[in-house]
Amino acid sequence: MHSAGKLTVLLIAVSFVALTLAGGGSAAAQQAAQPQQATPAAPAPSQQPQPAQTKPAQAAQPAQGEADDAGAAAGSPLLQQAEEQLAQAERDLKRLTDRVQSAKDDDTLLAELKVQVDALSGQILAATVATRPRLEEIKARLTELGDPPGEGQPPEAAILTEERKGLLAERGAINALTGRAENLSVEARKLANSVTATRRALFSNTLLKHTEISAATLGEAVTTTIGETQALSRSVGSWLTFAWNYKRVPFLTAIFLSLCAALIFLAGSRRLFSPFLRHDGDEEQPNYFRQLSVAFWSTMIPTVSASAFAASSYFFLNSFNALRPDIAPILAVILAVGVAQLFVTSLAKAVLSPRHSNWRLVRVSDRGARMLFISIFAMALVNILDYLAGSISESLGSPVILTVAKSFLASIVIGLILMSMAWIRPTLRPEEAFDAPGRPWPRVIWISLLLMGALLIAVALAGYVGLARFIASQIIITGAILVTMYIGILTGRSVSKQGAFAETMGGRYLERRFNLEQVALDQVGLAAGLAIYALVLSFFIPLILLQWGFQIADIESWVYRFVTEIRIGTITISLVGLLAGVLFFALGFVVTRWVQRWIDGNIMARSRVDAGVRNSIRTGIGYIGVALAGLIGVSAAGIDLSSLALVAGALSLGVGFGLQNIVSNFVSGLILLVERPFKVGDWIVSGTTEGFVRRISVRATEIETFQHQSIMMPNSLLINASVGNWTHRNKLGRSEISVTLSYGSDPRRVIDLLHEIAAAHPMVLKNPAPNVGFTAFGDERMSFELRIYVADVLTAGNVRNDIRVSIYERFRDEEIGAPFPVKVEDTTPEEATPSDVEFPALEEDKAEMPAEESETRGRSVGKRSSSR
Repeated sequence: MHSAGKLTVLLIAVSFVALTLAGGGSAAAQQAAQPQQATPAAPAPSQQPQPAQTKPAQAAQPAQGEADDAGAAAGSPLLQQAEEQLAQAERDLKRLTDRVQSAKDDDTLLAELKVQVDALSGQILAATVATRPRLEEIKARLTELGDPPGEGQPPEAAILTEERKGLLAERGAINALTGRAENLSVEARKLANSVTATRRALFSNTLLKHTEISAATLGEAVTTTIGETQALSRSVGSWLTFAWNYKRVPFLTAIFLSLCAALIFLAGSRRLFSPFLRHDGDEEQPNYFRQLSVAFWSTMIPTVSASAFAASSYFFLNSFNALRPDIAPILAVILAVGVAQLFVTSLAKAVLSPRHSNWRLVRVSDRGARMLFISIFAMALVNILDYLAGSISESLGSPVILTVAKSFLASIVIGLILMSMAWIRPTLRPEEAFDAPGRPWPRVIWISLLLMGALLIAVALAGYVGLARFIASQIIITGAILVTMYIGILTGRSVSKQGAFAETMGGRYLERRFNLEQVALDQVGLAAGLAIYALVLSFFIPLILLQWGFQIADIESWVYRFVTEIRIGTITISLVGLLAGVLFFALGFVVTRWVQRWIDGNIMARSRVDAGVRNSIRTGIGYIGVALAGLIGVSAAGIDLSSLALVAGALSLGVGFGLQNIVSNFVSGLILLVERPFKVGDWIVSGTTEGFVRRISVRATEIETFQHQSIMMPNSLLINASVGNWTHRNKLGRSEISVTLSYGSDPRRVIDLLHEIAAAHPMVLKNPAPNVGFTAFGDERMSFELRIYVADVLTAGNVRNDIRVSIYERFRDEEIGAPFPVKVEDTTPEEATPSDVEFPALEEDKAEMPAEESETRGRSVGKRSSSR
């Protein structure tokens, strides 16, 4: 009963607590629902809707938690920075879109806007790149946490649940940011494409604009020309009067400084580059490289000097406020067309050389060269005057019909000049002299000149004056640039030829200053040729693009993309990154070599470490340093090392399936190519194989024996076995010739004679000097050995043969020995008579020799044995 009473009291207490909690919960729900009700009336505590009202309040707690997680994710500094960048990109994209809409007729401005849009697209992508490492961290952490526990599984810790929620929210924010960036990038690409399409349409409309050509139009153009001439005269006159009356000192100062700059440029160029500008007619047969270099530099140096003078003149006049806004563009065009005319004239004179046929780069007759030079000069002059007249009309605000008429007239004249050039007879036969009358053009060139001239005239007469003007300009300017490029490329090719650079002034100076050998000069010449190629391409290709309507902003954009981003499929290559990788590797290699020398010369040398240990430590440091430098260089180049995992996995799989020998030969081949224990052309001996190395591949090495048999030796055998190399560091080698004589000969006299015979041979080196050794006492004869050194061990066989003949002849004259060795019995050396003395038996040398000599020696020994 006592325990039953306790149980009853406990049940009553629990019921009271439950009722209290239920009443408090319903009251709180009623208070939360009161502001949303239409009437202030509250339901009774006993009504049923109370539980239904408590559920939304309970469900609101998780939603509030998710909002807190999203707010925490959005509050990340990394996401905030990316969000700010995207917001700024949106504003910039909107601004650029408005500017593109307002600049549809300005090609230059559209080109600049295109560059800005491309840069903005890169900034948009860069904003999301910064979040990728964090996204990878989130994915890795979520993988570690795993999925949340399902129904029936024990609950996980609350801290893990909160962490998973936070990571999921942050991942969602990053994904949303990435999607937003992709959308902006797509819009930027669309805007860039629209700019390109607008520029293309603008270019096409400008060229293909049709103009009605009639007598009335030409008459109006003549009348307008008279008025423009008077307006130009008034403008120039008023400007000169204004400058003389009010800007006299600045005007004269600017002119004086311009003339000083002209003198400095001309005198300096003549003084510094006189060897390249020298065009002596007395030099009868200059070599082709000399002709090319004089032609190229005699064109480029005056052009560059004139360009610098024109720029300095305009700069000084503008800086001293001596130019008016209406005169400044006219003066700029005059200076520019003057430089262009000088360029075309200098080029035509350098290539055709009308007065000096020995400097002519093309084989044409003297009369043909003069006629071609006059035609090219006339076309360039007409084209430049038309451009100058159009610029003056634009500056003075003349009617468009005047510009059209001038361009029409210039196109007709240039077309007629092209057609007249087809009737020039400039070509020569190989045996004809330059002063010969000449022969007509080849049919292809003749037809091409006629068609180009007729096409130009037909297009102009059809009313497409802009297109005709464009074609005429490209025929002259682009043709001149291409010819200059061709001369520059030929110059680079001539410099890089073997032995050509040593004949140049620079080559002779380097040879005299640094004592360079022919091989080093050839390497410098190759580098100089490549530098000329790079200079020609980097200078003239942009000029051609500018001539064809592209803007400087376009070229800058292309160069930037080419240097920083070359896409091959999914792979992106950066030339700047590759260059940085090479520089880092070179720096690491130099540091490694310095550390090797420092440790070997300062630490190990003072510690009296064994030479073998020192070599091992030095080699190990070298391998480690080079490996680290390679890793740093690859990383700096932007190459993903993880992509090599596939190759390593495939290699491991191949080794596991029985490709050990192939892999061993492959790695051995790499070692041979890197360490270079022998190279192509070396004479090596490995086991029973002896011959010359003809080719080293990654699997096998080709060895050609003295019987001209090719042996493919696996590289692993050359790595694991001993290999003798007769020509490893040089071809210096020693050969031995054995001589046997009877005891009746005087050993000292024999040694002196062998010394004299060796010293008399021209191919035996004096240092190291030859020496003779008294090697052995035999039962019947004495043995001597003549040791000689030759500069090329490959010629040792011929040298040994000559010396053997000399020994035989000299010993015969000295009456030393007998023609054939005989066995002497019961005779002492003192009792021997001259008739008993035998001539020397010459044995083969102990050095390695070709198989043909070995077989000959075997046959000789066999005959000698049979005679005995």
